[in-house]
Amino acid sequence: MTIRILVIDDHALVRAGVRAELESSGADFDIVGEASDVEGAIAACHALTPDVALLDVHLPGGNGGGGAEVAASCGDVEGLRFLALSVSDSPEDVVSVIRAGARGYVTKSISTPELVEAIQRVAAGDAAFSPRLAGFVLDAFGGAGAPIAAHDDELDVLSAREQEVMRLIARGYPYKEVASELFISIKTVETHVSAVLRKLQLSNRNELTHWAMQRHII
Repeated sequence: MTIRILVIDDHALVRAGVRAELESSGADFDIVGEASDVEGAIAACHALTPDVALLDVHLPGGNGGGGAEVAASCGDVEGLRFLALSVSDSPEDVVSVIRAGARGYVTKSISTPELVEAIQRVAAGDAAFSPRLAGFVLDAFGGAGAPIAAHDDELDVLSAREQEVMRLIARGYPYKEVASELFISIKTVETHVSAVLRKLQLSNRNELTHWAMQRHII
């Protein structure tokens, strides 16, 4: 199914570059519009009802809240999911836009194939983060509850390798980077992820991230 995308960034060259990269990626995307400030982004989200809005964190206009203000103001747009795409990798920016409702956060150093994968994951309802940024979210949303028990029956059903894969996946690493980190093939990563989801009785990576957050596993 075609994913309808809105590109939100205050730099025209960035918007043009993102559009060109996505349109030449071969993915089934339809760039339905662009916006350059808070007011324009909010209006475009309501008028165009895209599936995914690529959202710069630092935007002019509005009440000074930038991308977080846009995400918070568009929670009533049915089916819309925000993916932050920013040059910033500060914990404050990451946490603020996720608190406002964004489903993921990637930096502008991301490659086109990685951005395509992140968009597809967010459109499917999963979370998507550049590596290490997921740690900020886990820290912020893990809360001050009880730490993970020394002996966790659910965690114990996973093999040592499955636990390694699970932690990287929960942090938002794409399969390719998990494979590189653990010196295994992408196919092996896929097999381990399927086993992890089956054993933990979870449906997707988003549920796995929440499962890990609840147990303070990062």
